[in-house]
Amino acid sequence: EILETMVSDYDRGRLTRRELVSQLGGLVALAAGAGGFATGAGAAAPETPAPAATFRAVGLNHIALTVKDIQRSRDFYVRHLGLTVERESGGSAFLNIGNNFLALFRGTQPGLHHYCFSVEDYSVEDAAARLRKQGIAPRIEGDRIYFDDPDGLGLQLAAPNHRL
Repeated sequence: EILETMVSDYDRGRLTRRELVSQLGGLVALAAGAGGFATGAGAAAPETPAPAATFRAVGLNHIALTVKDIQRSRDFYVRHLGLTVERESGGSAFLNIGNNFLALFRGTQPGLHHYCFSVEDYSVEDAAARLRKQGIAPRIEGDRIYFDDPDGLGLQLAAPNHRL
């Protein structure tokens, strides 16, 4: 469904080709991290229908990285990927990727800080209630909600129009 939404948004002019490719790349990266796509003759059909999803993700909103040197990393992404700086401070920088963005946070251990999915009908209160109902303890910071995936990777949810 996520793939169909992305292609539909591209067909309707809501996404540029660059934005579509960026979102598809994020989707492929996430699928690879989850064990890849099951296709073809070796793909097993589910025996029972999948339960209703807690949320409906409609896009990868942003990725946040922990980096040792904000300026060095900012300059790398600007020079090699053509990203533009939206805003920055001593401890962070936010770089534009079409309608999405890359957040850089200063830290001692480089790596993934968190990733964020845009979900339909987002509200922090509703998201917290849904997560708690599923046995997940969310962390709320203002209008932002965070929780960990099964491997402890930080995940954030946001409205489709969420920007910095």
